[in-house]
Amino acid sequence: MTSSNSSSSDQSALDQLSINTLRLLAVDAVQKANSGHPGAPLGCAPIAYLLYHKLMKHNPGHWKWADRDRFVLSNGHASALLYSTLFLSGYQLSLDDLKSFRQWESKTPGHPEYGEADGVEVTTGPLGQGIAMSVGMAIAERHLAAIYNKPGFEIVNHHTYALCGDGDLMEGVSHEAAALAGTLKLGRLIWIYDDNLISLDGPTELSYNDDVLERFKAYHWHTQRVTDGNDLKAIEEAIEAAKHETERPSIIAVRTIIGYGSPKAGTNKVHGEALGAADTAATKRFFGFPEDQSFYVPDEALTNWRKAVDRGAELEALWNKEFARYAAANPQLAAEFERTQKDVRKAGWEKAIPSFPAGKPQATRNAGGTVMNAIADVVPELFGGAADLTSSTKTIFKPGASFHVDPAGRNVFFGVREFGMCGAVNGIAAHGGLIPFGSTFFCFADYCKPAIRIAALMKVRSLFVFTHDSIGLGEDGPTHQPVEQLTMLRAVPNLTDFRPADANETAAAWRLALERTGPSFFALSRQDLPVIDPATVNVYAGVSKGAYILQDAENPQVALIGTGSEVSVAVEAAKLLAAEGIRARVVSFPSWKIFEEQSPEYKASVLTSGVPKLAVEAGATLGWWKYVGLDGDVVGIDRFGASAPGNVVLAKLGFSPQNVADRAKRLVKN
Repeated sequence: MTSSNSSSSDQSALDQLSINTLRLLAVDAVQKANSGHPGAPLGCAPIAYLLYHKLMKHNPGHWKWADRDRFVLSNGHASALLYSTLFLSGYQLSLDDLKSFRQWESKTPGHPEYGEADGVEVTTGPLGQGIAMSVGMAIAERHLAAIYNKPGFEIVNHHTYALCGDGDLMEGVSHEAAALAGTLKLGRLIWIYDDNLISLDGPTELSYNDDVLERFKAYHWHTQRVTDGNDLKAIEEAIEAAKHETERPSIIAVRTIIGYGSPKAGTNKVHGEALGAADTAATKRFFGFPEDQSFYVPDEALTNWRKAVDRGAELEALWNKEFARYAAANPQLAAEFERTQKDVRKAGWEKAIPSFPAGKPQATRNAGGTVMNAIADVVPELFGGAADLTSSTKTIFKPGASFHVDPAGRNVFFGVREFGMCGAVNGIAAHGGLIPFGSTFFCFADYCKPAIRIAALMKVRSLFVFTHDSIGLGEDGPTHQPVEQLTMLRAVPNLTDFRPADANETAAAWRLALERTGPSFFALSRQDLPVIDPATVNVYAGVSKGAYILQDAENPQVALIGTGSEVSVAVEAAKLLAAEGIRARVVSFPSWKIFEEQSPEYKASVLTSGVPKLAVEAGATLGWWKYVGLDGDVVGIDRFGASAPGNVVLAKLGFSPQNVADRAKRLVKN
């Protein structure tokens, strides 16, 4: 045997030892927790090894390096694979963290959670969402490259990888995301499909017999198949080929064996439960590892894995030198790049937000579009679009190029893909460097809800702009008229709600959404609404408290609480009450989330004890009783709407000043 062949043989043996170490760490983590999913880690360990040890550009010592490759574990139930890979690669995750897998306050929860451990790019687990977010990451990479890269400098030059399974590809959002990625020609996006023929219920043939690669060819993807998930050479060659494909996103179907090496290999029994002591021992015996040792890490395997630390530091050091040269040649662009990576706004950016004079009424959707365009130059990182509704939601930069035509363009046409759009928005937000938004009609928040929930879990700055926010939209009827959506989204932790009463509250809401951390949604009107006079009301100060006294009376006998379009109804109702000698306070309540953050003293100053309260909102009454009390009342809508002109629907369902005044009078104590 020649020395070169011997070296190759030694490396192959070391590769296998390193892969098997990864496999069995994951098995031990699941076994110790007596909970988890050992099957995918056993089958997919070679893929993870190749990516983190050799093919991906990443730095375990500084994992948020801006130009790193991104890796998304879309089949998040395989989290033990990711955590074990991160530990072995030298990320800030310890062996003790693996031992506390799925335990209270550990860094290693049952599914990957953004912010819990270094190296976890996004929260995954609800299948399909990871690959949708990977599309957003690839969109962000392409846009930032078009903005910042200059001849001789490629400071944005990375790939996005996602590992997905059959479950991911069965989910409808995968179709939305894949079709969008193919349309946008995201050549730096690579999905690796764990094609193991098994799902939780049994063989995939029970419910899933798609010709996956033909499906992706129809989406205009580059497709490859690897027939043996243990063939390192074949997997590496396929990934390298995908990296060289620049005009199409890539998917590589890798035929793996779920639970490889265990007595339950190839069956659904290894998908979602610990192997058990006997089968764990048998699996270790199969790989030649000590059966009586848990979390065993051979020194030579750890040394081999930890090469990623020096390699990553070298890669980032080279990039830092390149960025220094870039900054010398392009100081303004370099400063912008660094600012946006830190998610910091330009100094004084808020001065560009318009103020709307009282007078001509306007829809808050129109006001939102005006605000977006007014701040476009001072918040160049604002980026997004609509689900085929830009003309209705008014979420388009004018003038502005389409991202599809020019990657430097800020207008993204997501198509009728509400869930896929919001998943991509989350991926853009998690990528960094941009503030993304997606928009559609409020009723279609139902299609978006799973992605909105993930945004809230991750606490990323994803913005969701919903218009046509109530039965007031009119003739399109109950299929398009939201009723329960406000209640649904207000119940989501970490999500800031904005239902502004007019153009100036809309401007304040946009400012706050860009000042606060975490995701926000806007519920904006189709119909025109009176404009609050900014000369007499400090609207931003009011909205920044969540609720505020818009109009008061001495020793009020009743408080009328409104949101959105119903605030103006409450103002008119107060006039009717005043004509009858009844003193009414009018409270505008644009954000429950922000109001709940205020001090008890402030809350009591707005919702004063002893003053009966009537809430007025064209949505479900559920939740309002917290604020009005059992002795208060709510003018709301606990039925579906109807098809008719918006003003007619509102009046018929009780949202007229006279009805509000009549309901208020019932609360007034004589």
